[in-house]
Amino acid sequence: MMPIQRALISVSDKTGIVAFAQALCDLPQQPPIQILSTGGTAKLLAEHGIPVTEVSSYTGFPEIMAGRVKTLHPRIHGGLLGRRGIDDGVMAEQNIQPIDLIVVNLYPFVQTIAAPACQFRDAIENIDIGGPAMLRSAAKNHASVAVLCDADDYEKVLAELRTDACTITETTRRYLATKAFAHTATYDAAIANYLMEYLSGENDAEEDNPQENDPL
Repeated sequence: MMPIQRALISVSDKTGIVAFAQALCDLPQQPPIQILSTGGTAKLLAEHGIPVTEVSSYTGFPEIMAGRVKTLHPRIHGGLLGRRGIDDGVMAEQNIQPIDLIVVNLYPFVQTIAAPACQFRDAIENIDIGGPAMLRSAAKNHASVAVLCDADDYEKVLAELRTDACTITETTRRYLATKAFAHTATYDAAIANYLMEYLSGENDAEEDNPQENDPL
């Protein structure tokens, strides 16, 4: 694997992310690793003096729909899915740069629905779309991309980057990809279970309160 040159960081849970991003910047990699980021994550990194490029600036397309669409763009997913040595031509044609590392965790759906005051609309707005898409793209292409979805793995990855010429071993990339797929599967299962329970509750309410039909 080539040395990490570009990383995308977009996290809901920002625990440890500033230290991780700073550690990426401190690696003896020349040129330094370019960090792409979104919204609140980009703001936090910039506030701590970490050089960061907003995804909207990188793609040339703004975040829209109150943040519902931020990273769903060919320059992002092409950079994650592009097969090194196979898709180089089309990537060059379309001005798509490879993204070698992503750090993504998801909207707190389970925590949201656990709150007693949670309304259906709150649950829906906490269904992450762009995050799982990036995790799956990076995990599918783990031959070339490292995907981090768990802060507990930050130090493991940094240790490899520091000792292996800013690269991550195939074994570690496969391990991280497996975790990413397991994470998105668990996340989607929680959403499906919530919706099924909600639908069941609606049906029970209709049975308890049948509506009278208008006479013909």
